[in-house]
Amino acid sequence: MGLETDDITEYRTNKFMEGEKADALTDLPQYDGDMIGEISERERIIEHGENKFHRLGWKRLTIILIVEAIALGSLSIPKSFATLGMVAGVICCVGLGVIAIYTSYVVGQVKLKFPQVAHYPDAGRLIAGRWGYEIISVMLALQLIFLTASHCLTGTIAFTTITQSDICSVIFAVVSAIILLLFAVPPSFSEMAILGYIDFGSILVAIGITIIATGVQTSESIGLDNVEWSAWPKEGTTFTDAFIALTNIIFAYSFAMCQFSFMDEMHTPEDYTKSIWTLGLAEIFIYTVTGALIYRFVGVDVESPALLSAGTLLSRIAFGVALPVIFISGSINTVVLGRLVLGRFWENSTIRFVNTKKGWLVWLAIITVITWVAFVIGEVIPFFNDLLSISSSLFISGFTFYFPAIFWFVLLREGPWNTPKNLMLGAINGLCLAIGLIVLVAGTYASVQDIINNYNDGTVRGVFTCAAPS
Repeated sequence: MGLETDDITEYRTNKFMEGEKADALTDLPQYDGDMIGEISERERIIEHGENKFHRLGWKRLTIILIVEAIALGSLSIPKSFATLGMVAGVICCVGLGVIAIYTSYVVGQVKLKFPQVAHYPDAGRLIAGRWGYEIISVMLALQLIFLTASHCLTGTIAFTTITQSDICSVIFAVVSAIILLLFAVPPSFSEMAILGYIDFGSILVAIGITIIATGVQTSESIGLDNVEWSAWPKEGTTFTDAFIALTNIIFAYSFAMCQFSFMDEMHTPEDYTKSIWTLGLAEIFIYTVTGALIYRFVGVDVESPALLSAGTLLSRIAFGVALPVIFISGSINTVVLGRLVLGRFWENSTIRFVNTKKGWLVWLAIITVITWVAFVIGEVIPFFNDLLSISSSLFISGFTFYFPAIFWFVLLREGPWNTPKNLMLGAINGLCLAIGLIVLVAGTYASVQDIINNYNDGTVRGVFTCAAPS
């Protein structure tokens, strides 16, 4: 007869009530030596697992947040500047970055007040019960899968650009999916953080190459004074174009989506504020400088990702340097979703610690399925980029803006409404709520309209086509 967790808990409770040591298992008369050994082994697995998943300090949290937040998406921002104009682009990058830091702070406060919250859906349970948990679970799962699929497609673009070969792009997609799977094998975020240093260095070098290359090429060809750029949106910019450009910036600040999951591994969760300020300010600086400089050097014809604007040779070099960030940042989404699945279906099992043979088999099966589904989605849906924009409008608008605002109103607000502090914070969170709802409605509309426009223009990509994705 095996021992269940409830057996151990009941025994310890009884011992405690009798004034004896709660871990005195050796004097348990109804269990023989083998069963006592089973309890000891189970406790060893649990202790090892708890230690394994609580090793994250604020510095590693910063790195793992960087892995999630700063990827090649940062090189889509120059294209957003080309649509919005230099002044509007800078205002949006800085303003939305500051708001994202605040909402991330609110998410962290929820985690500190309710330590049992391990993932975003758990916070949903606090504000809307079982329905809140289930709805946010679906939202988070879909967004993470779509993001993994996006990185799979980005890997395909990178390999196609680097090799300049006629190999069918589906083969490169398969290779990209395999690499994403391999990087997702470590189940602990503290282990993923080690890869994060390579990831961060990779994106900084890729951005640096692109900025220098575009600046030098423009100076040598037509001269910087002849580059066509504007301070405000150019004439003829449609609402759809402008809002898609805006959402590209908004979604670059979506680090709050996985913050609960990351903070659950911290040994000192109170230190999280150091991480979000470091990350937030780094993002604001990187995004603003990257968007402004590359747009100034290339002008209205800048491509997305901006690596493609660096010229054939330097684009190949830059994509080669960027390969680590493509796959490391992509795999973190798989790990977060895998951990969410483990916590949901194996909450009371040692399997969730992934430190036994059975635990590893379950973990490898979960991340393999997630990666395979992401690969299929990326290849089957011909308007994938717009679908990702739709999903981000539907989901990131909540994770980054209106859910944190609701958390403050429902879970964090203390004292009467008419105090100066609550009036000020109420106004700030009301603004966050409004931004989230506007993005939810207008972003979804703009993305659907762009799909319609692409169908009308005949630019929709085929299913499992050998043509390179764009």
